[in-house]
Amino acid sequence: MNELMNQRVNELTDHLVAIRHDLHAHPQLAYKETYVAEVVCGELDRAGIAYQSGVATTGVVGWIGEGEGVALRADMDALPIAEQNDLPYVSQHPGCMHACGHDGHTTMLIGAAHVLAAMRDELPQPVKFIFQPAEEVEGGAQRMIEAGALDERIGPVKVTSIYGLHGAPQAPVGTVAGRAGAMMAATDHFDIRIAGKGGHAAFPHETIDPIACAAQLVTDLQSVVSQVVEPPEPAVLAITSFHAGNNYNVTPAEAALRGTARYVRDDAGAQLRQRLIDTADRTAVAAGCRAEVKWHSGYPVLNNDPAAFAVMNAAARAALGGEKFVEMPAPVMAAEDFAYYGHHARACFAFLGLRDPDRPDQADLHSPHFDFNDAAISHGVKLLCRLAMEIVCDK
Repeated sequence: MNELMNQRVNELTDHLVAIRHDLHAHPQLAYKETYVAEVVCGELDRAGIAYQSGVATTGVVGWIGEGEGVALRADMDALPIAEQNDLPYVSQHPGCMHACGHDGHTTMLIGAAHVLAAMRDELPQPVKFIFQPAEEVEGGAQRMIEAGALDERIGPVKVTSIYGLHGAPQAPVGTVAGRAGAMMAATDHFDIRIAGKGGHAAFPHETIDPIACAAQLVTDLQSVVSQVVEPPEPAVLAITSFHAGNNYNVTPAEAALRGTARYVRDDAGAQLRQRLIDTADRTAVAAGCRAEVKWHSGYPVLNNDPAAFAVMNAAARAALGGEKFVEMPAPVMAAEDFAYYGHHARACFAFLGLRDPDRPDQADLHSPHFDFNDAAISHGVKLLCRLAMEIVCDK
């Protein structure tokens, strides 16, 4: 079966590369992915796959068969970054580009849909193809779930397991990396307002300087992670914005800080939040100021189900050969809204290598110079097809 599958993938490769270049040239932001949705629908029509479009605004869900089955997911949105590549298929939309490889992810799932449609009589289970909007900023996965992408409200397939891939420029082409349990971090963010007393900078004794207080708070927050999270568990608390005042000779009345918190256990997130609030209050009171903290919850921890992870491991070795699956020693502190799917089905997410050994200067994700490596497309399609052929078993 692998030989026939590989043959079909190889026959599709040129077509898929052309699709990827077309998508790269026409990027769109969250919930505006109309161009890619039209391309997806056209390809599903050609493959003879039933689908529903307009899911969660611009999402598309296709399916083969009926009953309990597996889902394969790709994201479609681009980033608000001005592309700086010199490519024949460079972004045609100023200030917007596929800097995170979603053009490649979508292309690989289109390829898997074509191959699996041609093999539908040999599939051991029904398959859903989830083309999702708004991964980057809006949490489109949650809206897809709410719209019925994982159950029979959209197509006659109830999803019991789901898989996703993300291109990784740090890993060699032809390899896959993942881990069971916590795979990617939860990401929250926060705003801190420090209120003092403004006035003329020439008379500091008549003011309460919020800048000095906020600067001290930045220093005090550096120890929060070590106070809350036991080594060697990873966690991040970072101040990423500091703003106060606009004049040379005026002490402002307020200072504002912003930042992000990353963690891989929910209780660690709650502890980080409380310790940050307590530290801000204590530092502000000591300086004669007042602190106000607003904490905003983001994407949850992405946990790979152990049984689904075992399938990913076996599928990668079967599809790509040899020791192509690398088990990661620790989670990645970036976040992914694929995490939401794991709250409703057995889920596993993995990184697909993109690094070209002949291009040591290859750009990383979210860079204006990033471009998905076309050589990885066939590897991704083969792995997605193999995952559709495997049924998750209880361990």
